[in-house]
Amino acid sequence: MSRSPRASYQCSECGWSSAKWVGRCGECQAWGSVAQALVAREPVRVGRAEAGPVSSAAVPIAAVSVETASFRSSGVPELDRVLGGGLVPGAAILLAGEPGVGKSTLLLEVAAQTARYQRRTLYVTGEESASQVRLRADRTGGVHDELYLAAETDLGAILTHVEQVRPEVLVVDSIQTIGAASVDGVPGGVTQVKEVAAALIRVAKTRDITTIIVGHVTKDGSIAGPRVLEHVVDVVLHFEGERNSRFRMVRALKNRFGPVDEVGCFDLAADGITAVADPTGLFVENHQTRVPGTCVAVTMEGRRPMLAEVQALVTRTSLERPRRTTSGLDSARVAMILAVLQQHCGIPLHVCDVFVSTVGGARLSEPASDLAVAVAIASAAREAAPPQGVVALGEISLAGEVRKVRELPLRVAEAARLGFRVAIAPVGDRGAQPVRRSLDGLTVLEVTDLRGALTALGLTTTRRQPAADPE
Repeated sequence: MSRSPRASYQCSECGWSSAKWVGRCGECQAWGSVAQALVAREPVRVGRAEAGPVSSAAVPIAAVSVETASFRSSGVPELDRVLGGGLVPGAAILLAGEPGVGKSTLLLEVAAQTARYQRRTLYVTGEESASQVRLRADRTGGVHDELYLAAETDLGAILTHVEQVRPEVLVVDSIQTIGAASVDGVPGGVTQVKEVAAALIRVAKTRDITTIIVGHVTKDGSIAGPRVLEHVVDVVLHFEGERNSRFRMVRALKNRFGPVDEVGCFDLAADGITAVADPTGLFVENHQTRVPGTCVAVTMEGRRPMLAEVQALVTRTSLERPRRTTSGLDSARVAMILAVLQQHCGIPLHVCDVFVSTVGGARLSEPASDLAVAVAIASAAREAAPPQGVVALGEISLAGEVRKVRELPLRVAEAARLGFRVAIAPVGDRGAQPVRRSLDGLTVLEVTDLRGALTALGLTTTRRQPAADPE
């Protein structure tokens, strides 16, 4: 005997439910996401679960074949790098990113390249019409006979297309626009997203179809929809990039088939998206002469070393509270470096405005870039340019020490490959004396503290008279 439905309130972001309305979700802390939903009362059944039929008999793990789970290239080398080798049959991949970052362009390129390998691909769009996708395919060169296109927003219609086309790769753009007629709620809601994702993944596993699902993100950058969506898929990728830059990056947040510390680099242009095998040139300026206030850092993006230039400008000010402006860097980290420079290196920065930025829209969040930031600021304050062909890498402590960083040989080798001649780095073994040694054809000057690093670069001589303290 069924009972009348009761009123409940559910969060549209994470699926958290409450007996009464609240303005803020108790699970994901989102404001204004809790709305009323009717939940039918199910009769309570008490009893033990009974044994049922199995889909396949259990076998020893050594007898399970791995041939069906082998990697197949997607035709996009940078994406294969992030995935760990390519696309795996039956894998469910979730690609998330901000609006306009280029998710649809990337997946259309993947679908076209996969079709060129004579693997049938079905591209389902729920956000655009078929003609709009065709226009983009003409512009990017993605038209192929093995690439099928369907504009659908109903789950049942998509499953019918899968039955008829029998693809090896299925792209769904996006899951928030697909709805199931058998489930209450609007497309994009918690219940709808769960049902659509479960159906697509079930088809992917039973038919060995590599399924790539596009997901939206919220205003704080997290993946929209219930958290269970990230748990049920095999791979979670995040597509990111600055709007004023063509450079895009794909990061793996979860990967059951490969590493989660790899990064793929792409260049988004009007004629499509292309892989960038060597992105360092986008973040380093080619100065013909020595320029004060500049230094090159070597940061690690996953397992890939990347060089990025830090630029600083220091000007005297009469303001009671000098300005501290950063772009591409952590402002709290820069403030700490300014304090260390003034306290341990004697550089008077409390009467100066300081502006620190990276080149090309690069974002440096790794502590290994501290030394490069400090060298750039000290160079700008002293009005003395560091020597050409120098890179600096090391973490700075509050005591002014230069700490070791991970993957130092890999960073130095990348700097040497790009033509840099000198690297300022922390001492290899704690307690050892600083030495001057050669590594991969590059001279490494080991230092123990920040003052020693500035002395090695000739930045300890004062070129500017500090302003008097304001009364």
